[in-house]
Amino acid sequence: MPAGARVLPFRSNIPKIAEFSFDMVDQSYYPRAKKLEGTDGHAVVGGSNYGQGSSREHAALAPRYLGLRVVLARSFARIHAQNLVNFGILPLEFADPSEYDQIARDDRLVLDDLHAKMRGGRVLIENRSRTRTFEVLLNLSTRQIEILAAGGVINWVKKRL
Repeated sequence: MPAGARVLPFRSNIPKIAEFSFDMVDQSYYPRAKKLEGTDGHAVVGGSNYGQGSSREHAALAPRYLGLRVVLARSFARIHAQNLVNFGILPLEFADPSEYDQIARDDRLVLDDLHAKMRGGRVLIENRSRTRTFEVLLNLSTRQIEILAAGGVINWVKKRL
């Protein structure tokens, strides 16, 4: 999510801010994400220290508004990873970082029985576009897993009240 005068005036307008999601690295993200509305959502793939510099909640909230459900990365910036969890976006790390190079844009990734597998710390992802399966890690606390299972921190708090 870019910072600065271009985006800042819209900070309380989530649909408008969503238009700027990933726009510095992929200007086609917003229209492609909009086409997926009404589906089970989508994933993005990132490199090392994913989310570095994105401590603002909008960097997670805006893509979540567009249907982002999973981020696969080699590693995460700590604050951004927590923001992803807070908005119900699953941060997954490649067990083998070289798997990053085996995924292409628009590959179809499937995570079966995710809720059941989340507590084990390891999940298999099937890349149906390439007929391969790879392992990812959930480096999350029990509390973070509960938040994700609830769909985000707001739902988690509501359940606890």
